[in-house]
Amino acid sequence: MTSRDLPEGEQRRGRVAADLNAPRVLVLNASYEPLHVTSAKRAITLVQYGVAEILEDSDDIVRSPSLVMQVPSVIRLRRYVRRPQVHPVPFNRRNVLRRDTFVCQYCGAHDELTLDHVLPRSRGGRHHWENVVTACRPCNQRKGSRTPDEAGMPLRTRPRAPTFGVYAHGQFAHWQPGWAAYLRGH
Repeated sequence: MTSRDLPEGEQRRGRVAADLNAPRVLVLNASYEPLHVTSAKRAITLVQYGVAEILEDSDDIVRSPSLVMQVPSVIRLRRYVRRPQVHPVPFNRRNVLRRDTFVCQYCGAHDELTLDHVLPRSRGGRHHWENVVTACRPCNQRKGSRTPDEAGMPLRTRPRAPTFGVYAHGQFAHWQPGWAAYLRGH
């Protein structure tokens, strides 16, 4: 049993976790860097074996014949795990929009979003993270086949490949609002 287990006989209010294999636990490295999202079953196993510690609990509970415990929402590994240098976030339209938080990188609009090449493809610009940004349709048409400097349209942020934290924030933050504090800035 862990320190988070409830004393015997105490009834805990909360939802009983229906599916422990549903991915809903954020796993952080020992340095608090987001590593990935795992199932509640795997997270509980890591905590029970002392490999990880619970940082935040969810509203779900899990019951066994001998204990009742809250399902963790965020866990942190006790030992640092080296991440491979290969970039895990796939380059596609949805992930570019997530990286740019669904905001035009020229004017800040949220409607009619498209992708824009900072250095236009007609001038040799490549289709990769550092050259593609989110743009609203009017800004994309106004910029045309010019660079942002030539069009007098400075970028709000410099495009770069997102980290897992940014990817996870865009994909999973609506599932667990408490994760936002751990995903920001990574």
